[in-house]
Amino acid sequence: MDETEFWAIVDSSREAADGDPEEQTDALVDRLVMLDPDSVLDFARHFEARLARSYRWELWGAAWVLLDGASDDAFDNFRCWLIGQGRRVFEGALHEPDDLAELLEDFDEETDGDAEELGYAAYEAYEQLTGLELPDLGIAAQPDEPAGTPLDFEDPKALAERFPALTERFWE
Repeated sequence: MDETEFWAIVDSSREAADGDPEEQTDALVDRLVMLDPDSVLDFARHFEARLARSYRWELWGAAWVLLDGASDDAFDNFRCWLIGQGRRVFEGALHEPDDLAELLEDFDEETDGDAEELGYAAYEAYEQLTGLELPDLGIAAQPDEPAGTPLDFEDPKALAERFPALTERFWE
């Protein structure tokens, strides 16, 4: 499975779910169980690689603004959700996290920004296909610290200066 196929599956699951993260997980599992186990493993590798790539301080700061705070678990769930938004939003957010203010048409902090289960879709699909747990993917573990320069999440002024568009659109 190449990157284009990965994103096509993500996009089709999001479209089928009309943006609902829980329904997107179900739609993603439904699509993955139509593949062979090796393709599901490839999908899982692509997903995990994007999780690792998005483990960045600046993206965590953007999540903090969007979610009005984000613990480490909330940031993990946010990154799963971000992948679920598709390639354009994901890559745009990695390039410049403040651009999420323009990349996101709508954002409801009650339902958006949290898609923990999306991160388990490949695991569930693999188990349904094989009766076995997903084996080790053979990729490096996430580092202990996010990439980039740490931000002071407790300093609203610093966050507003770093993320002016997000602050203007999403912070009260």
